[in-house]
Amino acid sequence: MKRRAGVELKRQAADISTCGYHHSVGLAYACRVDEICVIRPQAQAAAERQQLEYFLGVSGDTCGSTGLAMHLVVVPPGAAAEPHYHDGYETAIYQLEGRVETRYGEGLARSVVTEAGDFLFVPPGVPHQPVNLSTSERAVALIARNDASEQERVVPYRA
Repeated sequence: MKRRAGVELKRQAADISTCGYHHSVGLAYACRVDEICVIRPQAQAAAERQQLEYFLGVSGDTCGSTGLAMHLVVVPPGAAAEPHYHDGYETAIYQLEGRVETRYGEGLARSVVTEAGDFLFVPPGVPHQPVNLSTSERAVALIARNDASEQERVVPYRA
């Protein structure tokens, strides 16, 4: 047991008998749901419904979270996600690298641009489509959602 800033941190060795299992990608995770978990994303990203590379972090599948999901997303140079909306949950995005135009609203007619250091809030049900503005550099963002199984409620949007 380790102590940091008045908080006890339990550590547990990864043991198949006490590990969970990430069902969607066939990946075991290294803690029980009543323990503090460290999730190390695999080098190979999973392609999600938005057709971007996601590095799986906190979710119901990876660590037993019940109300939160947090992942890294990489938008390749010049690439765009499939237009979509989130059914019933909020999304917060922190832009780590690159510049992204997020088209949103009816017909994706409105847009905002985020760059490294910016936060973006996406309310439930708002259609949107992130587009990497660079043709030579990737864009990377940290995404948090108040739904531990959020990929189940990503809904394609047709403008």
